[in-house]
Amino acid sequence: MKRHGLNAGRLKYHKVYAVQEANDLRKKFESYLSLPFVAFVFNFVDILTHGRNQSEILQQIAPDEAAFRSVVRSWFAHSVLLDLLKALARRNVTVVMTTDHGSVLGRRASLVYGRRDTSTNLRYKFGDNLKCDDKQAIIVRKPGDYRLPAESRTKTYIFAKEYYYFVYPTNYRDYEKHYQGSFQHGGVSLEEMILPCLTLSPKV
Repeated sequence: MKRHGLNAGRLKYHKVYAVQEANDLRKKFESYLSLPFVAFVFNFVDILTHGRNQSEILQQIAPDEAAFRSVVRSWFAHSVLLDLLKALARRNVTVVMTTDHGSVLGRRASLVYGRRDTSTNLRYKFGDNLKCDDKQAIIVRKPGDYRLPAESRTKTYIFAKEYYYFVYPTNYRDYEKHYQGSFQHGGVSLEEMILPCLTLSPKV
């Protein structure tokens, strides 16, 4: 921002979690137009991705990837985000849209062995002396080679390949069933790692 000559005091970042926050953003929209740079983060898709695993209704509405995309498309068509994009286009504002990560549908469980203080993510984990099937994950035993933090000599990182998700031996079958068909991120797949970035310029 400094390289582009933008005053840090006139930059705005706003994250939207709930419906009321989105409505408040719509009301304050005009006040942002005088600022040189504004970043909005709409967290709905991420909430839907993680919430689907906890909700039987959402699992029925979006049982697979095609249905999930349809739900997101329906949300977008009636969202405050679309209203803002239309308003910005009328005011000749350029918009850049992107995301911080993608997701994959977990289809197969991968058994992982580690201590209780191992991180909890289902597509990647870090901890001491982690073990899993190297056909199902990338195992990093020398974090420094990947420029990852290594607080101890035994710290290990594992990243799930393809459509695997990590499950511990304890209550393996229960967790395998619970997370099968859930959307996860943090592993190594094209869907998670290649991110879209588009620039929207109003028609003159």
